[in-house]
Amino acid sequence: MQELSMHVLDIAENSVRAEAGVIRITLVEDTGTDTLTLEIDDNGSGMDEETLGRALDPFFTTKTVRKIGLGLPLLAHAAHLAGGDFSIESRRGRGTKVLAHFTLSHIDRQPVGNMAETMITLIAGHPSVDFLYRHEKDGRVFVLDPREIKEELEDIPINHAEVLEFVRRTIIEGLREIESCA
Repeated sequence: MQELSMHVLDIAENSVRAEAGVIRITLVEDTGTDTLTLEIDDNGSGMDEETLGRALDPFFTTKTVRKIGLGLPLLAHAAHLAGGDFSIESRRGRGTKVLAHFTLSHIDRQPVGNMAETMITLIAGHPSVDFLYRHEKDGRVFVLDPREIKEELEDIPINHAEVLEFVRRTIIEGLREIESCA
């Protein structure tokens, strides 16, 4: 994966498979401390201690369609390459939290990528899941809460083409306003 947005997509899809109803995706860019933090937190089924202990093993996966699970190991590797760190917390029945820190200016830090398209892909594919997206840069904040949009839509599905285009424009404009590197 060449961009952080692809890591977000992969991990959020794992959260959906873990039956999460709410997935919080947070990116924080802080030029003052030269850090970029990515956090993905869900209320899915979580992992037991044994599964959590093997989560960074690329030859371990709970998926039945393939025998390798590269998503978490690749994100951990990307964080370490960019002078950062990685952690994962999970409790059975409580959900999972993935946290990756990067040195913002590090030459090996992957670009954030197209978060608007990542969020649209997630929302379109899983309209019943609430993907809460928060992006902060130097204290300026953009928040996308699909629950608010769904409330306004009433009988129109959030994955309707015109609604998705509105969400896409909202994300692009919001990131532009906070001057994000995304």
